[in-house]
Amino acid sequence: MKILIKGAGDLATGIAYEFWLAGHQVLMTDIEIPLAVRRTVSFSRAVYEGEAQVEQAKGVLVRNLEEALRTMQAGGIAVIVDEQAKIREEYRPDILIDSIMAKRNLGTRIGDAPVVIGIGPGFTAGLDCHYVIETQRGPSLGQVIREGSAIPNTGIPGEIAGYTIERLIRASASGVIEPQVRIGDLVKKGQLVAVTGGVPVYAQMSGIVRGMLQEGVQVEKGLKIGDIDAREKKEYCVTISDKARKIGRGAMEAAFGKD
Repeated sequence: MKILIKGAGDLATGIAYEFWLAGHQVLMTDIEIPLAVRRTVSFSRAVYEGEAQVEQAKGVLVRNLEEALRTMQAGGIAVIVDEQAKIREEYRPDILIDSIMAKRNLGTRIGDAPVVIGIGPGFTAGLDCHYVIETQRGPSLGQVIREGSAIPNTGIPGEIAGYTIERLIRASASGVIEPQVRIGDLVKKGQLVAVTGGVPVYAQMSGIVRGMLQEGVQVEKGLKIGDIDAREKKEYCVTISDKARKIGRGAMEAAFGKD
């Protein structure tokens, strides 16, 4: 089956990985300057590095459909800069998945493919897509919604090891980001972890840096630029999260009617 996934961040990558493991052709679209915080487990990294290895799969930056087809035929996942996903018209996917995670629909329509799946809030099954996948942590995570919408965004991240809002590293000011730590580093509460727009950003908790935007990106004040994990396990920095896997399996269930 031909799969087109809009977005190539960590949750989109978890979805892509499940379809890739099942042997399907996967083409992903992203913006020119991706803002995926969990870069080490995001195929969006291919946009500025050329390639992105995530577990067993490799994402490869391509410029057109011809290169995408070659990459997929060689066993890779194709990633293309295409903010409007216009390649859909040439590629003609069997399944289109919108995993941009904008918390609103930026243009996906139910007629874009034989099966259209919306990930998280902002979509309504039966209106702008065939299925919606729940993304909020809890008993419903990964659930296939066949009518209606996902739980609205609360603005509060899911709890990991007892922490929620403290996990986030946010830009203190608008401007260029200058990371002061790397993904995989252990940090203490109150430690300088980045500078944005010339203003210091401090950790709100102790733990391991699980995500951090790439140096030199222009950010807005308050934007999520990093993530800290109290579990302090380095493998969590380089492996797809349990959340992304569950969402990916939910998308598989929606697409094919089974896990």
